[in-house]
Amino acid sequence: MAEKHLIALDLDGTLLKDDKTISSKTKHVIKEAREAGHIVMIATGRPYRSSEMYYKELELDTPIVNFNGAFTHHPRNPGWGFYHEPLDIKVAKDIVEACRSFQFHNIIAEVMDDVYFHYHDQKLLDIFSFGNPRVTTGDLSNFLTDSPTSMLIHTEEEQLKKIRNHLAEVHAEVIEQRSWAAPWHVIEIIKVGLNKAVGLKKAADYFGIPQERIIAFGDEDNDLEMLDFAGYGVAMGNGIDEVKSIAKDVTVTNEEDGVAKYLADLLKLKY
Repeated sequence: MAEKHLIALDLDGTLLKDDKTISSKTKHVIKEAREAGHIVMIATGRPYRSSEMYYKELELDTPIVNFNGAFTHHPRNPGWGFYHEPLDIKVAKDIVEACRSFQFHNIIAEVMDDVYFHYHDQKLLDIFSFGNPRVTTGDLSNFLTDSPTSMLIHTEEEQLKKIRNHLAEVHAEVIEQRSWAAPWHVIEIIKVGLNKAVGLKKAADYFGIPQERIIAFGDEDNDLEMLDFAGYGVAMGNGIDEVKSIAKDVTVTNEEDGVAKYLADLLKLKY
């Protein structure tokens, strides 16, 4: 039996093709990897409600990292642990107040599966209503009553840098912030010290897998820490330059089954 590896998969732009499906080739290779004794898990910026379908489709029985590490749990084993570290509500409200001096389209706060929209926003509602969250619309200063798991600020390209600079000056000690990939000009905020690597390390410790036998795939700046942490940090061909420069290897794109190709080669699986 080959040595066990822990395989961590980002969803969007990595495991998923652009149409948000998992190709049959990729599914086949992942199944083979698991049959060979390797452990497969998902690590995503998405909430659990919008990643659960892929967890079930791959028939996983492992922990899952959601909200970029702000929430990690084991869907099939409630006793494994429930790690939810939200942003302090006072910090969240300070950020809402600060945004009033900038131009922005919307601010969205997610408290696990409750979603709060500062303004009604049909286009974003469609993205966030996946998995039927409870949605509340109205000024977050009044309506947000709980510490949010994550916050998103949707703005214009030229405002994005200004807002990020402000957040860096005022809130660097308490938040982590990232930008989404084009075409979305979105700033994503979670509590300081959290990222996908934090959740991945919990899982690796639980399974007793050393860093050099962790294989992680990603394409975006929320994958940087995870790829850096993994013995095999693998950037997708469609990934941003920063991810490619930190990665140990680069595979082909998500549309070309980059995850499957890489795993088949590395772990000697049939592709």
